[in-house]
Amino acid sequence: MKLKIAVYNVEWMRRLFHKDGTPITTGDEEKRSQQLARIIKAINPDFLGIVEGPDTLANGSKTASIQLENWAIQYGLNSNFKGVHGYPSNGQQELCALYDSSKIKTTFTPTTDPKNQFNEPFLVDTTNKLIKEQYKHYRPPLELTIKNVNENHFSKVIIAHTKSKGIFAPVDYAKFEQISERDRMRLYAECMSIRKKCDDYLNDGSNAIVMGDINDGIGMDFYENRFSKSAVEILLGDVWDPDLILRSVLPKPKWTSNGWKPSSSRYRDRITEDYINVLIDHLLISKNLTSTNAKVWNPYLEKEDSLIQSVSKELKAASDHFPIVAEVEQI
Repeated sequence: MKLKIAVYNVEWMRRLFHKDGTPITTGDEEKRSQQLARIIKAINPDFLGIVEGPDTLANGSKTASIQLENWAIQYGLNSNFKGVHGYPSNGQQELCALYDSSKIKTTFTPTTDPKNQFNEPFLVDTTNKLIKEQYKHYRPPLELTIKNVNENHFSKVIIAHTKSKGIFAPVDYAKFEQISERDRMRLYAECMSIRKKCDDYLNDGSNAIVMGDINDGIGMDFYENRFSKSAVEILLGDVWDPDLILRSVLPKPKWTSNGWKPSSSRYRDRITEDYINVLIDHLLISKNLTSTNAKVWNPYLEKEDSLIQSVSKELKAASDHFPIVAEVEQI
């Protein structure tokens, strides 16, 4: 079975809905919804992982799934699209997904392992000092199982939006260093928790896909060199256990005068105030999966791709990230 899989940080999708969870159909919100809908139609995914989706209330009176389904109907998306969500986050940016129910079944399948439940505190040693610290996912990663309509297993999927390492408050240099290190350790901790879950999946014979906004790259900044690791490399796995390694569907990024290529977003440097292209969104797959036609739908870079260029204006305006799209098949 070959599936077109995508992941997209849609930037505060919650703002496109009224408080009661119905889609806003006027003004700038409607305009952005139309832009996102045109992008999703162009991608035509079988499965779309969504970062920063509409919010889910803890009491269940409003869920990301129902809001996504109503939004998809309102803006003329695939009539077979169904939504799925998991644990509500502590904030207002949810992890969720849309999937084509005529091709696949997708269910929220959280682990029952008390030592590694994504909605509970966990202990990890982030500093290699043989001392475990307690952490908790701010946004519990979304654990899903994808099967085809005949109930044949395809893959486990984890959608993640790990801790941002951005510092947005005015601070002096000493405080900046302190917060930077703290945030980086939390980022590592969250990815260590996700990686442990991948090991469980793979050791049980399942395929594994990890996708989302990881807020980190591979050897791309000062702190990654300083700590001799990055969050993405933690997710990829251990070179001494190659059967469990995940790999990116994208080619190795290259450094250019404007930052990294390919890139899925950009940010303003605090010191130079220049914009730098970054690859912080990722789609990783395990050993028994293969990918083809994988791209970041970045219209600034994919100038020869007519499909991407057909929604160039929408991609530039709808979100501060670009989606990653790939066709994934079991070997």
